[in-house]
Amino acid sequence: MVQPYCRDIADIHDALVGLQAELGRCIDHIDQHGDADDLPRLTVVFEAADATLRHLARHWDTVRGEGDPKTSPAIAALKELLFAGRQARMRVLLAGHLNRPLGPEARENFSTLVLGRVTTHTWDRLAPHIDTAPQGNTQPGRVHVVQGFSERRVMVMRQACLR
Repeated sequence: MVQPYCRDIADIHDALVGLQAELGRCIDHIDQHGDADDLPRLTVVFEAADATLRHLARHWDTVRGEGDPKTSPAIAALKELLFAGRQARMRVLLAGHLNRPLGPEARENFSTLVLGRVTTHTWDRLAPHIDTAPQGNTQPGRVHVVQGFSERRVMVMRQACLR
């Protein structure tokens, strides 16, 4: 089943919390059956992560009740999806920066980074294990793909072609 695109921050919050519950069900299934072969694959696309995470934190500050945790359950759910989702055939494609709400440990859960037009500071923060940051990239459609301890420059479809 395909979930429609969530535009409203409350819907995004509810969707992430629901995904966390689904992750729990999938992990229980794996514990009972020993594998994830019969679980459906699920891909979560999380766009504009930096802004969305700020909005989720602000949203939680406005709806949080007395006795509720200080951290947004949606942000906690995203962290859990990043950490355990692959085990349950749940993948997260995140577009944007991994900022403070997720913490540096979230970066370790991504096997592939696609970096286009990034500063040396950003490169050093996201790919510190690659010895030197490549020269600035001014050609549209060229990005750097970092997988493990290797980096290579590749061509991608330009955004104008995708519209």
